[in-house]
Amino acid sequence: MSYNNTKSQILGPIVLSVVLIAGIFIGYALLPGKSGTRNPLVIYPKTNKVEAILNLIEEEYVDTVDTKNLEEQIIPELLKKLDPHTVYIPQKDLQNVNEELSSGFGGIGVQFSIQKDTVMVVSVISGGPSEKVGILPGDRIVTVNDSLIAGVGVENSTVLNLLRGDMGTEVSVGIIRRDLKEPLKFDITRGKIPMYSVDVAYMVTDEIGYIKINRFAANTFSEFLTGMAKLKAQGSKKVILDFRGNSGGYLEVAINLCNEFLQAGDMIVYTEGKANPRQEVHANGKGSFQDMEVAVLIDDFSASASEIFAGAVQDNDRGIVVGRRSFGKGLVQNQIPLPDGSALRLTIARYYTPSGRSIQKPYDNGNEEYYMDIMSRFEHGEFFNQDSISINDTLKYTTKEGRTVYGGGGIMPDFFVPRDTTALTPYYYKVRENGLIYRFALEYADNHRDELDQYTEVDKLSAYLDRQALLNQFVQYAGNEGVKMNREQFQVSKNTIEVELKAYIARNVLDNEGFFPILGGIDEVLKEAIARLQEE
Repeated sequence: MSYNNTKSQILGPIVLSVVLIAGIFIGYALLPGKSGTRNPLVIYPKTNKVEAILNLIEEEYVDTVDTKNLEEQIIPELLKKLDPHTVYIPQKDLQNVNEELSSGFGGIGVQFSIQKDTVMVVSVISGGPSEKVGILPGDRIVTVNDSLIAGVGVENSTVLNLLRGDMGTEVSVGIIRRDLKEPLKFDITRGKIPMYSVDVAYMVTDEIGYIKINRFAANTFSEFLTGMAKLKAQGSKKVILDFRGNSGGYLEVAINLCNEFLQAGDMIVYTEGKANPRQEVHANGKGSFQDMEVAVLIDDFSASASEIFAGAVQDNDRGIVVGRRSFGKGLVQNQIPLPDGSALRLTIARYYTPSGRSIQKPYDNGNEEYYMDIMSRFEHGEFFNQDSISINDTLKYTTKEGRTVYGGGGIMPDFFVPRDTTALTPYYYKVRENGLIYRFALEYADNHRDELDQYTEVDKLSAYLDRQALLNQFVQYAGNEGVKMNREQFQVSKNTIEVELKAYIARNVLDNEGFFPILGGIDEVLKEAIARLQEE
């Protein structure tokens, strides 16, 4: 099958048939008759057992029961007997679930943070509804539609539900602004707020570009091309694609990205299932970056579409994979709408890399153990030592150029980078667990907005922050918040704390364009990828 005709063939229509296998005695009712004899059998029309049982409960059960609610509880329990990724999505959750992979939603266009029961605007989306009416970073949102949301233990989910809504609808927001005595009121018409899946694209060296992709959503491919165009204009000859923490998304988007790097005829992925015969996807040879050197970053939470991309690059010997073994999610789901507005994500096939490796890790011991696998890897030492990784020698596969790779679930990187724990002291954990680094950075940016806003380039902003004695201020701040400094531990952790402070402050000024370049200074996986590409 060629790349150009895969849309309808890989995830084609299927017929859904759910049957509950259970021992149940249906159709018999023992009731006293007029003469004390048994009534005839009560026979219900032929139907599946689940529907028959629900009908019996609704019509014959001793008490009144909400059978619709009962049905909602039965379905998830039924699906637990299958694989971990076949799931039921109730109607009330479907919109939020679909938004995760959409290109946007209806809202007012602000990023906010809740600090001490106060909703503070961290940034305002350029061109969005809030910017148009004059809302500024640092504003405090105290009311929404005349409902007080300050000082009442408000949660993120509550604020999101109040601010989001259908595009074109209005919401009234009360604001308190620094240096103004009277509150401000803004009537905002909700608009489409973009959800970006490419976090950042910037140059890490004069020749190497870097792109961070957080999921494979509807708009990911166009964002990726925009980012690559930016990097090429800045002289990028090599690129690092960061899929760490990327849990996947649309198969078609992963295929589109792979196609940009692979030669004509190179296999990208194939899928196979009981009702879905083997379907192969090959590159069409029209990709724009077929000659560009590439490194792919993965970790324990890179899954699904991320693993498809990494596996295609590895098996075609097209680039290098750096980091730690990926999650191991290689099952294909088809989302099927149900009559009441809910949906079923049903596993219909498995993904295989070009060499024939199944990406999916085992799930024979149940869902709980399946999702605890990451913790088991950690406890076994896999995060820190490549020799701790259990490799199945019977699952050997060969890449395009004859290298040996291994199956058994997930993608094993070409260059393993252990998790760096050298700076992780108890003092560091305390300030992180209490959110003090993030909170200090937010307050610092808010209190020094006039000075910080003059910097539009990350290098100049970073140099300015280097002169501000941030560590001394932070130690005092943490002490006031109940975390006393341990001098020995502080000496071990201070470089990491300082870099993170600068990165979070920069995010409040330059968004991700400030955050990632500064944080990259302590990113050992990124450093390894840069070093390997520079050897080429």
